[in-house]
Order: sequence, then C-alpha cells, then structure tokens
Amino acid sequence: MYLKPLACTPAEWKADLLVLILDRNHKFFDLQDEALQAKIDSLKEEYESGKRDAAFIFEPRHRSDIGAVAVYSTESYKGFDTSEVVKICVADALKAAVDSRRFNVIIAFNGPDGQNSPDGCDYINKAAEAGGMAFWSFNKYKKEKKDSSADLNIYFAAPNEAQAANSIAEGLVMANCINMARDMCCEPGDVINPETLCAMGKSLAEEFGYEFGEYDEERLKKEGFVGHLKVGGGSQYGPRMFTITYNPPVPEGEEPAPVPHLVLVGKGLTFDSGGISIKPAANMHEMKGDMAGAAAVMAAMRALGTFKPKIKVTAVVCSAENMPDGKAQRPGDIIVYKNGKSVHVENTDAEGRLVLADGLILAGELGATHVIDICTLTGACVRALGESFTGLMGSKRAFVNAITFAGGEQGESYWKLPLPIEYKEMLKTPCADMTNSAGPLAGAITAGLFLKEFAPENAAWAHLDIAGPSWRSKAWKYYPAGPTGVGVRTLVELARNWSKYLQK
Repeated sequence: MYLKPLACTPAEWKADLLVLILDRNHKFFDLQDEALQAKIDSLKEEYESGKRDAAFIFEPRHRSDIGAVAVYSTESYKGFDTSEVVKICVADALKAAVDSRRFNVIIAFNGPDGQNSPDGCDYINKAAEAGGMAFWSFNKYKKEKKDSSADLNIYFAAPNEAQAANSIAEGLVMANCINMARDMCCEPGDVINPETLCAMGKSLAEEFGYEFGEYDEERLKKEGFVGHLKVGGGSQYGPRMFTITYNPPVPEGEEPAPVPHLVLVGKGLTFDSGGISIKPAANMHEMKGDMAGAAAVMAAMRALGTFKPKIKVTAVVCSAENMPDGKAQRPGDIIVYKNGKSVHVENTDAEGRLVLADGLILAGELGATHVIDICTLTGACVRALGESFTGLMGSKRAFVNAITFAGGEQGESYWKLPLPIEYKEMLKTPCADMTNSAGPLAGAITAGLFLKEFAPENAAWAHLDIAGPSWRSKAWKYYPAGPTGVGVRTLVELARNWSKYLQK
C-alpha cells in the first residue's frame, strides 16, 4: 500500500476510483466540476432525506481520467462521530477498490475543511490510519502470504501538500503501532513468552533511547514481587516484570521541570491455561491473547517515541505464563504481597489481578502521579458490556473523565463502572485479607476493588478492563475479525494532549 498527498487541481485528477464523503456539517471536497457537482448534490439530498443509505458507485462519463466515483455519506452511519465515520467510509471504499481491482485511488479532502485547518488535517490523519488498519491480517505462518492491499496507490487530495504529508505520516504511525499490538496478540505462546516479551521490551527501549528495567525471577524474589512468582510457578518460562520509561526532552542548558508521571501497567499473560483451575478446552487457544494489555502499553510507548509528549510516561509490563504443573500455585495458597496485604487464592484462573498487584505496587515505588492498568481481566465485563465497550473504574473522577474523553476522541468507547465500598465484603475470606475470586456477582467490579487495594495511595488510578473489545468475533467498522489493539489510541491521545484533558 502506498499513501501520498496530492496537491494538483481537480481537473488534473486521474484515478481508477475517486472517493467522496458527504457530511451535513462539513464540506470535505471541492470538485470544481459543475456536472459532477450536480450529481453529488442530488445524491446528498437523497442521503439526507433518507431515500438513499448505501454507498453509491458510478462512472462519470464526461471524465475519462476517472474510472469511477464512490460516494459515501455520514448519514448512513449512526452512533459514531464524524471522524470515526470518515475512517469507516475510507476502509469500506478501499476494500471496494481492491474487490473491483481499481488500485489507483484518490480520496478528496481538498474542501474548506481541509484548507490549513486542524480539523481538515485530522480527517486526513484518520483516513490514513483507517487505510493502515483495514487490511491487517496475521499471515506470518502461512505458506502463501497474500496482501490484497499491496497494489493500492492511495492519494489524498489536499490544498496543502506538506500538511497533508504530515497528517498521513501521523496516521500511519498510529496504524502501525496498533497493528503491532494485534500481531503480538496472535503470536503463539511458544513464540511470545515472558522472557521473549521482555526481550522485545528491551529492544523497544534501545530503539527509542528509553530507560529499561528488568525484573527476572531472582530480582522479583529479592524485591518481594510475589504475585509473578506464584502465577508463573508452573511454567517452563520464568515470569518477568519490566519497565520502559520515556522522559520528555529538556532544552539544552535548562533543568528538568516537574511534570506528571503517567504509569501504564499492562497485563502480559502470554498464555493462560487457567493453571490448576484449568479452563475448558473450547477456545483455549485464544488465551495467547491474554497479553493484550501488555501489547497495548508497549505499542503506545512505540508511538510516544515519535510524538514525544511533555509528560513522563512509564510502561510496567507484568508477564507470566499460567500453566498447571507440580510447581504451580494451588487453590488454597496464600500470597503475602510486599505492601503487607495477603490474598487467598481460591481460583488460579483469576491470575491477572495477582500479577497486576505487583505492577501497581511498583508504580507507587516509581513515583507515579497517575496510574492506568489495562488488562483482559474478566468475563463478567464482557457479559456486561459486550465487545464494543471497555469497563472503566477509578479513584479520581477527573482522571476517569479524562480517559473517557481521550478515548472518545480516538473512537474507543468506555463505560464507567462503580467501585462501591459495600462490595468489598465479597472479597473477604477467613484465611487472608482478601480472596482473588469473589464469586459470580459483580465480577468486573470486585476485580476492580481488588486492584484498588494495591494502587498507589497518592496517585490517581484507573482500571481498564478490555476483555470485551480486545477481540472482535466478526469484522466491525475498519477492523477485520480478531484482535483490535484497543487502548493504544486512548493511551497515546491522553499522553500527547495531557493539558487538554488534565490541567495538572
């Protein structure tokens, strides 16, 4: 796939397919062609009156240099904001181009909303991101590696070529980072295990000049991070916790100024069999994706290496493989964490919270001002919210709202769940301070309450349960079926535009 800005006049456009997106409030394109504009105006009336809903493709007989015109309207897509609909339309148009073997495509963003305005640049950015995401597939292990989009030449018509080029590059950075997270979730558990995941983190840190810290089994034991040791005890691959830290650039000759320190704690269960409390065989193969939280924070750190936000950001990846073995933790074991709190293990398949507890404790030791943990944590959250919403819980309303707004800006949806004090009763157990499995009721909430016990007291903390949206069972919007890389865009948006969402 080839993406490039196009700054010539509409009269000079040459394409197999010209893509036009209609919107009630925005004029994305300027055709400078009366005959073509008359056709488009007629279609716009049909869309806005409800007489037409689907995309319309036709051949402009007076333009031999344009093979076909594909018209999409934002009126056809309900429930999404304009930016998100633009991405859906672009993805649909590019798929139609490939299906009809129209490989030279112009997407027109040369109208008033594209003329040197931030909004116009955002739409080109989003369109490029959708193009980069729409044809993702994991074919690394297939004998024949077919890329249906390989021959696509996509030109974004825009009045400012340099500005459009920057927007395209920015969109592709996000698409590539999201696709990186998707790839990671598809790799087999014998390829990405805690040790190789740690090596990937180290390589990422070296590539961007980040600080890197590794907690192998010896260091985990020495420093009291017992959750990893218990969860990973039954695996041939030793558990790992590691940190990747980005520090904002400091102008030469100046002292570093105090900045917020955002710590992203990602669950990295590279394979989760359930341990002694083993899962059913059906669909267990999908548990190689139980490290979607770790993939999201690592992909976000890759993006931040390009965007360079003004705050300090650290990724803490909590990684283990949960396997049944003679050395595996047992139901009935008691874990005493380094903060003094004890946990009675009633179900070894409720293991994600056990490693995240270590990561949250470490976030406090690192001096976090704000902490987000992101994880495929509970089936209860999937049952409550389905595949389109991330469950969001937190200790500070302003921080929870900031994440919600940042996610909405990037087309990722969150639903706030409560953390009622009375539900802490469900975590009580005679043998320890709390249990790791609070029963069938309010499972997503009790998991959040469990994690809150380990979050740094002086930091704003939020918990993102991505068990639902981390994987789509069917193609949706611009996502093929499979892992989605959910969370990457929200984390990057929040870090990049911190002052927009949080003043301190």
